[in-house]
Amino acid sequence: MTPAVEIRNLRKVYSGGVEALKGIELTVPAGEFFGLLGPNGAGKTTTIGITTGLVRITEGSVKVMGHDVVRQYRQARRRIGLAAQELNFDWFFAIEDLMVLQAGYYGVGKTLARERAVRLLDEFGLTSKRRVKPRELSGGMKRRFQIARSLVHDPDILILDEPTAGVDVELRHMLWNYLTRLNKEGRTIVLTTHYIEEAEKLCERVAIIDQGRIVATGSPAELVAGMNREGMKLQLENWNEETARALDGYKYDYTDGYLRIHINQPELRLTEIINRIISTGALVQDVKICRSTLEDAFIALTGHGIDD
Repeated sequence: MTPAVEIRNLRKVYSGGVEALKGIELTVPAGEFFGLLGPNGAGKTTTIGITTGLVRITEGSVKVMGHDVVRQYRQARRRIGLAAQELNFDWFFAIEDLMVLQAGYYGVGKTLARERAVRLLDEFGLTSKRRVKPRELSGGMKRRFQIARSLVHDPDILILDEPTAGVDVELRHMLWNYLTRLNKEGRTIVLTTHYIEEAEKLCERVAIIDQGRIVATGSPAELVAGMNREGMKLQLENWNEETARALDGYKYDYTDGYLRIHINQPELRLTEIINRIISTGALVQDVKICRSTLEDAFIALTGHGIDD
């Protein structure tokens, strides 16, 4: 099957010699929910800009549903709906009319475009605002409208550049639910984000991008595998030599009343370990199950946190 997006040896050098992309390689299969995870300035928006024809390629190639974005740009752009990070509305039209106008750029007839606009505005909870201008919308409504407008020509691929940046938690979860449903209906979604929770929650596969390079690609589970951070953390009183002997066979660290045991699937051994400890006269005051996270993987792969 033809990949939804295929990127090969993609480089972008801006004026002044700033190298934003350093030969990245990516393949996004059709129907996948794919995440491009990285800090601000990592190259996410440049990658999306090249894929959608907004930024010129320095070197390499990008194909969308098999169409080269430079040589076959008309075919490629018809397959993509872009919800950009920056709001880019014409502020003098009602939002319903803006959606019809957007559809017209892709050859969608006025009657069909109006039908789709009405349906999408309803799905995003904007029906009551259909005749208002964008400046009259709240910040959350503008973000919802941005995504609704990107879908009006019924694209195969929806690209979202930091779609939940700056929105409240309730709207974020509403958008997550809607995007998950779109993906289950068969639409390919490419999401750029610097929110690790968002990538873990939504994406089947994630590419970690840092300083213009792809440092790893895989499912969230694959990326965290091998971090060796699973286990349990216990707060204890009355630690003694007998307690230490009772934990023979386990890899652990004990410091200032806190015991960290490194073990896979810790919940399966929790009862046994607690019984061993209390049989020695030590007291267990608190227990926490520890899991490796995508944030652990990001730090291990890049050497810094995503907000650093």
